[in-house]
Amino acid sequence: MDFKNYEIWFISGTQNLYGDSALIEIENNSVAISKSLNSNPSIITNIISKGILKSTHEIKNLFNEANNNSNCIGIICWMHTFSPSRMWIDGLKTLAKPLLHLHTQYNQHIPWDSIDMNYMNIHQSAHGDREFGYITSRMNIPRKIVVGHYKNSELINKISKWNRAAIGTMEMKKMKVARFGDNMRNVAVTEGDKIDAQIRFNIDVNGFGISKLSDQIKSFSDKQINILLDEYYENYKVSDELMYNGRRNEDLKDAALIELALRNFLIDGGYAAFTDTFEDLGNLKQLPGISVQRLMNDGYGFGAEGDWKVASLVRIIKSMTYDLNGGTSFMEDYTYHLNSNESLVLGSHMLEVCPSISNGNISCEIHPLSIGGKNDPVRLVFDSKKGSALNISMIDLGKRFRLIVNKVESVEIKENLPNLPVARALWKPSPNLDIAAHSWILCGGSHHTCLTFDLEVDHLIDFAEMNDVELIIIDENTSVSDIKNQLKWNNSYY
Repeated sequence: MDFKNYEIWFISGTQNLYGDSALIEIENNSVAISKSLNSNPSIITNIISKGILKSTHEIKNLFNEANNNSNCIGIICWMHTFSPSRMWIDGLKTLAKPLLHLHTQYNQHIPWDSIDMNYMNIHQSAHGDREFGYITSRMNIPRKIVVGHYKNSELINKISKWNRAAIGTMEMKKMKVARFGDNMRNVAVTEGDKIDAQIRFNIDVNGFGISKLSDQIKSFSDKQINILLDEYYENYKVSDELMYNGRRNEDLKDAALIELALRNFLIDGGYAAFTDTFEDLGNLKQLPGISVQRLMNDGYGFGAEGDWKVASLVRIIKSMTYDLNGGTSFMEDYTYHLNSNESLVLGSHMLEVCPSISNGNISCEIHPLSIGGKNDPVRLVFDSKKGSALNISMIDLGKRFRLIVNKVESVEIKENLPNLPVARALWKPSPNLDIAAHSWILCGGSHHTCLTFDLEVDHLIDFAEMNDVELIIIDENTSVSDIKNQLKWNNSYY
């Protein structure tokens, strides 16, 4: 993934009232602010100054240009002076990109000794932004409002979070998901309305027979296989039986062939996420394990048992966490450690947990798997890192989609787990397991989730607002009664 070509367009509102010299000063100030924001390393896309806008015509043309520019992922608006907001109506009606309303001022302090009315007329965002706020409220335009001096670190942090949410939104709107097989039979929560997802989010989900994958396996040479095996040997602690002279080396070659085929299929088709299911493996010799894990590590979204919603979600979150190193993975709440003092969740899956969340000790192993009826699959085995994380679910309620976010604390697994040869994470949900699980179940949250160590709740708030998605947050302040009330209010709203 590389999002360095993405742009945030920075524009300043004014009007033809203050004279040419004032407009020159206003534009210079606007350029200076955009350059200052662009130079901050926490804002990972380019902030491009698009000058000052003074009329209905200029505003509408700029917004249309933004809509049609595939590199532009959002617009920052700041009213340097008073900018009569009726000029903005036509442009705002057409705007299809995320909007951030920056309520700032070029000068941080009032120049007490020299201030005069000329200064007041130019530096009047204090009421210029209120005029803009009125029209965006009147038109019910989704936007993020950020207040403070543009060099303030807290303000920059808010813009950075919005920026990452805008990246996720753009990646979602051009996402293609490949499904090998269908959903696991008789499972409800992994189903969903693919048409509605495309209408609402532009997520394009398409199904393929597993033969599309197995046919590609035949096209790779021994040289290509060996290059990939060398990569495995270099990056992981590979068990002896999987080494070149090991008795299970052919199984590792089979796993490598699956990775080569999967990667090639996804690249050729422009797919950013994919699913498979153990119930439809066709001619594949084993359930994809290490291949799925490595593809996720490279930024692809994945969902098991045909769960295209969580596959999409994993890809969205991975795009939002670009260049961060905490890690993001497909996950599943699997079993509990019910302690009187502190109950914990052991998260895992049959095979498919992304090594980006590992504590650094990764082994490549092969073990039996009764589910799927195929040969023993190769997988990467590790414990998750420690630290604050979010566990996220996206579900389809028929009339709308819902995002559910639980703040969790991943803790060290102090036991060896010799008979559980899969990747795993152990975490304490906020505020505790009782309230978190109760709330999650009330919300209809899936057992399939996306676990990320890189995002904060604010990132998801920005993303949900950009895309008009219902969001439920379960954190240290959550009570079951509050969740029940919120669900009632949301049912009325949506």
